[in-house]
Amino acid sequence: MNKKQKKMLIRILLAAALLVGFNYLPVTGIPRLLLYLVPYLVIGYDILLKAFKGIRNRQPFDENLLMAIATLGALVIAVMDEGDYTEAIAVMLFYQVGEWFQSYAVGKSRRNISELMDIRPDYANVEREGQLVRVDPDEVEVGSVIVVQPGEKVPIDGVILEGSSTLNTSALTGESLPRDAAPGDEIISGCINMSGVLKIRTTREFGESTVSTILDLVENASSRKSRSEAFITKFARVYTPAVVVSAAALAVLPPLVRMLGMHLPADWDVWIYRALTFLVISCPCALVISIPLSFFAGIGGASKEGILVKGSNYLEALSRTKYVVFDKTGTLTQGVFEVNAVHHNQMEAKKLLEYAALAESASSHPISKSLQRAYGKKIDRSRVTDIQEISGNGIIARVDGISVAAGNGKLMARLGIEYRDCHHAGTIIHMAVDGAYAGHIVISDRVKPHAAEAVRNLKASGVEQTVMLTGDRKKAAEQVAESLGIDQVYSELLPAGKVEKVEELLDRKPGSANLAFVGDGINDAPVLSRADIGIAMGAMGSDAAIEAADVVLMDDDPMKISKAIRISRKCLRIVYENIWFAIGVKLVCLILGALGLANMWIAIFADVGVMILAVLNAVRALFVKKL
Repeated sequence: MNKKQKKMLIRILLAAALLVGFNYLPVTGIPRLLLYLVPYLVIGYDILLKAFKGIRNRQPFDENLLMAIATLGALVIAVMDEGDYTEAIAVMLFYQVGEWFQSYAVGKSRRNISELMDIRPDYANVEREGQLVRVDPDEVEVGSVIVVQPGEKVPIDGVILEGSSTLNTSALTGESLPRDAAPGDEIISGCINMSGVLKIRTTREFGESTVSTILDLVENASSRKSRSEAFITKFARVYTPAVVVSAAALAVLPPLVRMLGMHLPADWDVWIYRALTFLVISCPCALVISIPLSFFAGIGGASKEGILVKGSNYLEALSRTKYVVFDKTGTLTQGVFEVNAVHHNQMEAKKLLEYAALAESASSHPISKSLQRAYGKKIDRSRVTDIQEISGNGIIARVDGISVAAGNGKLMARLGIEYRDCHHAGTIIHMAVDGAYAGHIVISDRVKPHAAEAVRNLKASGVEQTVMLTGDRKKAAEQVAESLGIDQVYSELLPAGKVEKVEELLDRKPGSANLAFVGDGINDAPVLSRADIGIAMGAMGSDAAIEAADVVLMDDDPMKISKAIRISRKCLRIVYENIWFAIGVKLVCLILGALGLANMWIAIFADVGVMILAVLNAVRALFVKKL
C-alpha cells in the first residue's frame, strides 16, 4: 500500500469505530447530530470538496455530486424525523471502502507496469583515463565504449567487444531462462548482466534504444482508448445529469400529484428518501472504474509476458482476430541462412562458392552473409571491381578480372544465359562465370523451434485461417508452409505485393472478424500498418516494423501470438461481464428504489457492493495462465 491508501484505510477504520461507538451514547437532538457529523466529515470531507469544486468549475455531474446530495439529504431527513444518522454515514463509509479497493487494484496492476519500467537504466559506465565514470545514458554517443558490470542493467543497445556473461532478459521478454552473451553478439538495453564484465560498443543513442522504445510504448498505451472505454466515458456524461433530473422528479412530482390530483397527504419525506436512495443506487462507479481498470490490467498482464500492447483499442481489436498472416523470414523462420548444397558443372564447388562470396561481398543481405560464412576465408575486396546490384535479380561483378553473375533465374534470363532449375527447396543462387552457366548454390532458412506449435495453438484458439507471405521461391515457401500447417501461402512477393495480398484478404473476410499480420523486417512496415492488427517481432525486428505495429513481441517467439489473443479475449470477457452485471443489478435496484421497496442499505450494495465485485473481477485480467 502507498501512503495515500494507508491514510484512507486509517480514515475508514476511524469513521467505522466512531460510528459504532456513538450508537451507544444516550444523546439526542442537535448534540447527537454534531456527534455524528464527526465520522461523516472524517470519511467524506474529500468527496464534499470534490463535489464543490465540480460545481465551481461548471462540471458538477459526477459520482461525487451524487454522493454529496444523497448523504446530506439523508442527514436532513434524519434531523427532521429525529431518525437514524447511521444510513447517511454508512453510505459514505462504504463508498470510500469501494474507492479504496479500486485504488488498491489499480496499484496492483500498475506494479506490473512498474516492473517493466524498472528496466530504465539510471547511468552508463564510460572509461576515462583508466577510471570508470558514471554518466547519464543520454550523454553517450553512438560508437562509444561502455562497461557493464555484474548486476547492472545494459543502458544502451550495442555489440559486445570483450567479455562473456549470462543475461537476465525476463523484464523484456517474460522469459525466465538466462541468455548467454559473448564477443560479437548484439545486446539490447534493459537486460541485466548477471556474471562477467562486458565491454560494449554502442550502436544507438539512448533515445532510440530498445529500452526507450518499450517505455514509450507502455507510457502511451493508456492514451489509446477502446470502443468500450469511449462508450463508458460518453455514457457517464449523459447518464449522471439524467439521474439527477430523474431523482429530482421522483422527489417532487409524486407528492404534487398526491396533494393536488388525489387530495392525499404529500408525504414529502417518503419521496425525498426514495429519491436519495435512487441517487445512491444510480452512481455509475462500477462501470466508470472497472472498465478502464480491466483494460489496464490486461495490458499489464500482457507486458509481464513480454507482449507490449500499444493501447486498449488494440487489445479489443486483437480479441476479434480470426485471420493471421505471417511474413516468413525472421517470423516463422530464424532468418539465419545456411548454404546447404553447391551444384556445379565443370568448376569445383569450392571455386564456385569463392566467386559467389566475393561477388556478394559488398552486400549486407543475410543471403550474402551466408555465402561469405560458407566460404570461410577472409574476403579480399581488392579482387572485386565493377559491382552492379540489380534489384530483385542479383549481382554482377568482376572477380580477378572475370565477369561473375550471382542471382535468381530472372538475372540469368536477363543475361540470356540458359540455367537449370533445382529440385531442392530453398533459395537458389544461380552462377554464371565468364558468360557461361557454372551451377547453383542452395541456401535455406531454419524454421523456429516452436513455429509449428504456434500455428496449432492459433487454430485451437479460434483462428480460422493462417496465411504466409514471402518473397521466396514457390517450392521453398510451400515446403515451409506444409511443415508448419499453414493454410495458404503466397510466394515470390515484393513488399508492394504483400500489401496487395493483405488488402485482398481484408476484402474477403467478414466485417466482424479482424486480420492480424505478423512481421519483423523494415519491408513489413507498410503491411503492419495496413492490417487490422500489426504484430511485430521486437527483439530482432526493425525500428520501422516496431513503430508501425500495434502489438510487439519482445522475444520473437511466435507462441506469444496465441497467448496475446487469449489475454485480449479474457480481458474483453471480463469487461462485458462487468458491464452486464453492473447495469443489471442497478436496473433492478433502481426499480425497487422508485417503488419504495429498497432502502438505503440496498442502495449501498447496488453502488459499493457492485463496484467492489466489478473491480475484483477486473483484477483477474492481470493473471495469465501458462501454455
